[in-house]
Amino acid sequence: MQCTRSVSLPKQAVCPRGMPCLARSFNLGAGRLRPLASPLRAASSTTQQEGVPAQAHAAGEQQQKQEQRKRVLSGVQPTGKLHLGNYLGAIKNWVGLQEQFEPFFCVVDLHAITAPHDPVELRNSTRTMAATYMAAGIDPSRATIFVQSHVSAHAELQWLLNCVTPIGWLNRMIQFKEKSRKQGEEVRAGLLTYPVLMAADILLYQTDLVPVGEDQKQHLELTRDIAERVNNLYGGKGWKKRGGRGGRIFRIPEPMIPPAGARVMSLQDGTAKMSKSAENELSRVNLTDSPDIIANKIKRCKTDAFDGLEFDNPERPECTNLLTLYQLASGRSREEVLAECASMRWGTFKPLLTDALVEHLRPLQTKYTDLMSDVGYVDSVLLKGASHANETAQTTLNSCKDAMGFVVPPRS
Repeated sequence: MQCTRSVSLPKQAVCPRGMPCLARSFNLGAGRLRPLASPLRAASSTTQQEGVPAQAHAAGEQQQKQEQRKRVLSGVQPTGKLHLGNYLGAIKNWVGLQEQFEPFFCVVDLHAITAPHDPVELRNSTRTMAATYMAAGIDPSRATIFVQSHVSAHAELQWLLNCVTPIGWLNRMIQFKEKSRKQGEEVRAGLLTYPVLMAADILLYQTDLVPVGEDQKQHLELTRDIAERVNNLYGGKGWKKRGGRGGRIFRIPEPMIPPAGARVMSLQDGTAKMSKSAENELSRVNLTDSPDIIANKIKRCKTDAFDGLEFDNPERPECTNLLTLYQLASGRSREEVLAECASMRWGTFKPLLTDALVEHLRPLQTKYTDLMSDVGYVDSVLLKGASHANETAQTTLNSCKDAMGFVVPPRS
């Protein structure tokens, strides 16, 4: 992807509340990045206007707080079983976003069909994904939880963006190159245009911040480039002269990069990311694994022959990964983990890690079981979430269509 401008994201730009995520510096394409602001906290007045009832005043403050919050969007594909990497690297981190931001959390089912899929598994996994969001602590009263395909504006905006995105930009996507090599002649067009759908997902909601993992940085660069291109081609004064609103069509999203723990690695290869699609089931701990299964996977995970345990030794990627898992599951700092474990041997550390993972996942597994026993409730949350998401998405879609010259029907 050819970028007309690039800037380096400051290393201090991190997720709010010190949540574990990924800290990297990277170049972004079109659009000038601003350093991420500190978490927004709506200021509340310490005085009350004369003659305004306390209840009305409080409601006004609440509305002002809501309006000042920046919007965050993220999602996970409903494919395979969710594992610790999905949870510790993404979903768990979302919980802290609910108080300081306006979050939209999507089950991105349209992204799940770029490769051959099982219809029955897709349907089941869509609900289990939503239930996992809630079991992890995402509150439907504070966050919008919805299924991507329930808001038709995602697919419609993707088509509009496809028609303005140079194919050369898509051919340079690293994920497409890697996956197309594996799929050979069976590679599908959807895999090539997948990043444009991701751009539509983000831009529909006028998203301010997008939690980004290492493997999605390039796709966010593309999203920013596409937004800039559409704004320049169809927005601004030209749009106003054509009788439209004028100004910017899409907000340019910025990355939210967590400082640590966003990249959980395979239990069998400390240099490879933990993956739902990996053939070896021993490479990951699934969120629904029983204590016995977790114990077996940790017992059989790859280690090394060095004495003691340590972080960040490039010759010991598995050691760093397992210590990081223990750090995240136990809630301890790196210093505390080293003080406790530096002199341990693997035979002593593995049971300790197993117990920490089992206890960390126990509340989530209990709540997940309760939610999946009432599928009607899960569906009602998704229905309400789609309704709320559609209001915002349709407004953005209509603005884009109007700016591009389509006749937009009046909304009923």
